[in-house]
Amino acid sequence: MPDTISLSPGAFSNKGHWTPEQLKLAFAFYCQTPFGKLHSKNPQIVELAKLIGRTPSALAMKLVNFASLDPSITGTGRKGLSGASALDREIWDEFHADWERLAVECEQLRQHLLHEHGLKAETPRDADDAFALDDYTGVTRQALVQQRIKQNFFRRAVLASYGGRCCISGVSDARLLVASHIVPWREDKANRLNPSNGLCLSTIHDKAFDLHLFSLTDDHRVVLSHQLKASKDLFLQEVFRPIEDRFIELPERFAPELALIRNHRETMLRSQL
Repeated sequence: MPDTISLSPGAFSNKGHWTPEQLKLAFAFYCQTPFGKLHSKNPQIVELAKLIGRTPSALAMKLVNFASLDPSITGTGRKGLSGASALDREIWDEFHADWERLAVECEQLRQHLLHEHGLKAETPRDADDAFALDDYTGVTRQALVQQRIKQNFFRRAVLASYGGRCCISGVSDARLLVASHIVPWREDKANRLNPSNGLCLSTIHDKAFDLHLFSLTDDHRVVLSHQLKASKDLFLQEVFRPIEDRFIELPERFAPELALIRNHRETMLRSQL
C-alpha cells in the first residue's frame, strides 16, 4: 500500500499528550476488539502499544476512555473510565462522520509503523480471500486494497461487537458468519462502515435479511415478511417460524441505529404491498 499519509510532528512520541495519530489507531482497535479484551495483558494491545509509542497500560486505559463515550456501553450500566479528553471526543466524532476515510487512514498508519519498526507489512485480505491481489497492478490494485481494508474493518467491528455470534441463531463458527448491512452498502455511503449499520448473522439469516424476508421492530424483535410466512418450504418454516417475535441478542457496542432499522423494515413492508 503506498504511504500517502502525512504525519504531525512527534506523531508517535512516547511522552506528553496523546497525538491524533495515536488516538486514531487506538480507536480503530477499540472498534474491532471485544470489550472484554481491552486490557493490558492482551498480546494485541502489547503489540499496538509498542508500535504507537505508548505502554500497554496507557493504551488499555485509553481504550476504556473511549468506552465512556459509547452509549451502547454506558446505556447498560457499564462504565468506562471518566478521563476522556476533548481530543478523544474529537476522534470519536471524526470517525462517526467519515468511517471510510478513517478506516483507510488507520490502516495506512499501521502499515507505516510496521515498516518503520522493520516488521513485515501485511497485504490486506478480505474475509473469504476470494481473489488474489497479486493478479492486479496499479490503480486497480490500489482500489481493491482499499476495498478490502473497508470490508475487513466493518466485518471485524461488527463481529467483535456481537461477540462473534449470530445475533439470532447463536452460531459462532466465523466461517458461517456475515457482517450484514442493515441498509445496503450501495444505498448509504455515509453508513457503509458504521458498525451500527451492521448485524452479525449466519449466512442463511444474512441472505434472508438482505432479501427483506424478515426485519426488526424498533425494540429489536424479529418480524417475518408475509412472503416468508406463506412459503411452503419446510426448511424455511423450520428455521424462521421459531424466531418470529424473538428479541435478537444485542451487541456489546454499536447497537443498531433505530433509523436504519426502520429503513429496512419499511422497505420490507413496501415490498409486500
